[in-house]
Amino acid sequence: MRFERRKDVNPKYLLLTLTIICILFLLMSYFAANQVAAIKNFTSKVMTPLQQGVNQIGLWTDSKLENLNTIEELTAQNEALQAQIDEYQADITMYQNQLSELENLQNLYNLDEIYPDLNKTAANVFAKDSSSWFSVFYIDKGSKDGMFVGANVMCGDGLAGIIIECYDDYSKVRAVIDDSSKISAKIMPSNALCTVEGNLNMYQNGYLTVTNIDKDAKVSIGDKVVTSNISDRYHSGLLIGYVSEISYDSNNLTKTAYVTLTVDFSNLECVLVITDTKKTISDN
Repeated sequence: MRFERRKDVNPKYLLLTLTIICILFLLMSYFAANQVAAIKNFTSKVMTPLQQGVNQIGLWTDSKLENLNTIEELTAQNEALQAQIDEYQADITMYQNQLSELENLQNLYNLDEIYPDLNKTAANVFAKDSSSWFSVFYIDKGSKDGMFVGANVMCGDGLAGIIIECYDDYSKVRAVIDDSSKISAKIMPSNALCTVEGNLNMYQNGYLTVTNIDKDAKVSIGDKVVTSNISDRYHSGLLIGYVSEISYDSNNLTKTAYVTLTVDFSNLECVLVITDTKKTISDN
């Protein structure tokens, strides 16, 4: 098998050849200027618009690519910002829940301070009956936690209701606004005995009816209405509300008043349950 030997070109000869070609082009452009000018003119007429068009396409393409990159960057930034917003919103919700719990605990603490002689325990409201108001509701503590039928339940600044059913780990509470609720009470400071009657229709107007007030009792608007010491179900002195209106009955023997309650029964979350029985307090 034969192999041909490769022959390298001497760089001097290559340089000389390129130099001669360049000289020839220079001579042609000098001696044939008119012909070359015509070619240049024709070339410029054809190539210049084409080159401008190519340049415009290039600039348009670059701008679109730049816009696309900007959109992608903005989209990524937007997604990152949205993730941060979602995280902040979750934190805000958590802080709001914690603040609400703290406020509830503060309110219960303040209520506990008003009645220091009574033993009490806190409970959460977790359900209610079908009424728009919390006329009957359920708390998350039962007999295992020391609850019992007849235990008084407090919220806000005063009396909320009484436990009517008690199970191992939850209890059912009837609120003072329930139609079946009747509370032996008195109006302070005159100690005028009366009865606070539950009535959901009346409570929609913001108050309950106070009946059986002696016509000669000195009762004024703004007086406190509290549970009476003769009540067989409620501890004495638990605040129910304040007198907002007074009228004489047709029998001319008694008066009727309206009481504005201290508890908001549109929304209950936490309550205090008095764990002392009425009998124990009476014996003391």
